[in-house]
Amino acid sequence: MAKTLSGRRAVAAAPKIPFPTRKVPRERALRELAILEQSYPHAVTALLYRSPFELLVAVILSAQCTDVRVNLTTPHLFAEYPTPEKLAAAKPEDIEPIVKSCGFFRMKAKNIVNAARAIVEVHGGRVPDDREALESLPGVGRKTASVVLAAAFSEPEFAVDTHVFRVAHRLGLTTGNTPRQVEDDVVKLLPREKVGDAHHWLILHGRALCKAPVPLCKQCPVNELCPSASIVARQLRAKRRS
Repeated sequence: MAKTLSGRRAVAAAPKIPFPTRKVPRERALRELAILEQSYPHAVTALLYRSPFELLVAVILSAQCTDVRVNLTTPHLFAEYPTPEKLAAAKPEDIEPIVKSCGFFRMKAKNIVNAARAIVEVHGGRVPDDREALESLPGVGRKTASVVLAAAFSEPEFAVDTHVFRVAHRLGLTTGNTPRQVEDDVVKLLPREKVGDAHHWLILHGRALCKAPVPLCKQCPVNELCPSASIVARQLRAKRRS
């Protein structure tokens, strides 16, 4: 195995697994989703929260950060600033030390304070339950709004994060190049009442088995239907031969 310039042994690069180039037929896609639903029957967000306000703040903090880290951070934050009014009265520099471990802490501290101020000044202290109003809040984009609408307000919204993007492509549910294209493709396959839950099926599957960079296909309950299983096998065989 080659050595790096520092003298340490280099770790063999994992093979890059290409996505399927075509979507699977609708019938197969529905069977894949049904298996995921059975595999993750109690799928909910891993973020801990007690109110729409706490969920909104947690989702803003979760950008490019693990849910585990956010859940370690928010108890301290909400002990100090339990309401939108309390957080709105804070200065971002007061928040920065609390949320520093979540990464991009200056921007996140600024966003959650400004979002709290907008909630207090524009929405009477209540997190709005419609997309347009949510997306007008600082730090809130389509994905964050979708998570809040689905989890806090039981709306049929489908959020696309990196896990969802990867798993939806590997299963052949989409060939979309953007999160919105992926969202549209998957939502078309689902009855309205399952849209909000499906986001969590794909996230949990991505964390547990359909990992980046290499999925654990042999353990996957969707293996026989998944168009990526043969692609992964070929890539691994080629890697072993090289």
